[in-house]
Amino acid sequence: MVADSFNAAKNSPHLEIFRKKGIEVLLLSDRIDEWLMSHLTEFDGKTFADVAKGELDLGDVEDEAEKKAQEETAKAKEDLVKRVKEALSDGVQEVKITHRLTDSPACVVLPEHEMGYQMRRIMEAAGQPLPEVKPILELNPDHALVARLESAEGDLFGQLAHILLDQAIIAEGGHLDDPAAYVKRLNSVLTA
Repeated sequence: MVADSFNAAKNSPHLEIFRKKGIEVLLLSDRIDEWLMSHLTEFDGKTFADVAKGELDLGDVEDEAEKKAQEETAKAKEDLVKRVKEALSDGVQEVKITHRLTDSPACVVLPEHEMGYQMRRIMEAAGQPLPEVKPILELNPDHALVARLESAEGDLFGQLAHILLDQAIIAEGGHLDDPAAYVKRLNSVLTA
């Protein structure tokens, strides 16, 4: 897990399933770490994988019953995923149901071979032009906010979808393009 600070890495939503399963994760917070990990791919016969990128595969830690339950949940929430994708339109690459979250309502994940957020910020600070990358929004089907989103209609649905995306970006240590719009949406939902 690469983040801007140790606390950001330690408290990342991406670690929730690993804590639940008792799996150790290497937390990296130095500026050079993401670059280093792109060249250091294994140690002592174990391959490194960024927990904030691509599909989550826990291998032997998950049994068949868990995998089947996850597939059934994803299938049951297909309509919600489609509605959220439409509401967020160009803000995300994809929306899907996840099993990597236990306490958070949502998280953003980058595609497997994409440059991470920390490295992107370093490159941008150095004046390097970078192509736009849209995150993958993963929703926790067991969270109360996702249940509220599912029952919402009209404008409230769109506002809640955007709030969940913005919160996931903030939890990841990212920066919002329009923080004032986030505050306005949040205030609107809180006073409704």
